Amino acid sequence: MGRVTTRRPISRVNGGQRHTRVDTVVVEEPLEIRVNSVPLAVTMRTPGSDMELAQGFLLTEGIVTGRADVASIRYCHSVGEDGRNTYNVLDVDLAPGVALPDTGIERNFYTTSSCGVCGKASLDAIRQRTRYSPATDPVQVDSATIAGLPHALRAAQKVFDTTGGLHAAGLFTAEGQLLAVREDVGRHNAVDKLIGWAIERDRMPLRDTVLLVSGRASFELAQKAVMAGVPILGAVSAPSSLAIDLARETGLTLIGFLRGTTMNLYTHPNRVTGISAVAPS
Repeated sequence: MGRVTTRRPISRVNGGQRHTRVDTVVVEEPLEIRVNSVPLAVTMRTPGSDMELAQGFLLTEGIVTGRADVASIRYCHSVGEDGRNTYNVLDVDLAPGVALPDTGIERNFYTTSSCGVCGKASLDAIRQRTRYSPATDPVQVDSATIAGLPHALRAAQKVFDTTGGLHAAGLFTAEGQLLAVREDVGRHNAVDKLIGWAIERDRMPLRDTVLLVSGRASFELAQKAVMAGVPILGAVSAPSSLAIDLARETGLTLIGFLRGTTMNLYTHPNRVTGISAVAPS
């Protein structure tokens, strides 16, 4: 299997003096996802939890709805420069009766670690309908519990401690218990890995949970949360306008700038309790 981190020589400048040293950096490698042996997508990711990543990706793209839709997953033989298997190609066999994805030019896509899915035919193609709508989830979470989630997520980021170069996604219960955390060079991959973790444990949909991401809340991350039935999405940074619009339309509670005891509630704030309203000055 590929390594999560590697070592590279660097020149470090401190106080006007240059020192040669070896630095630990996060690994970024391509992963090709095939469905029934047909190439579907290539994503730049940090190796590890690849089978979770593939399943989470397929669910958030509307191709599968749960573990029962996946017959098998296996690595294909892909040879690197040293003649060894790179473990950078996965083939997912769908269960009988599950419709194959459209692999036409408008469907095939390439994802990067910075922007996620690129080259979609249109915005309408991304706004997929999910059978796991968060709008019907009545869960409520105390604001003090939500305020403590970023610290819990940061404490669980083991690879970030050595590289400083990974995004993280954490899944919490309504009581603030950390269920799982995944790290990746791509924030969208971290979320897909987390959803794949849930798929493998037959925990779909992800009702009564909070999904927390370490960076910003983009449209794509909001879409992934909706597709998985997550009722609350929190981010330590800002959401985008499209993420807010999608959250409002689908019943997703979207929280941004979650830092300490402060947070911005962008949509459906009724799920966050323990807050006193202050009359505008």
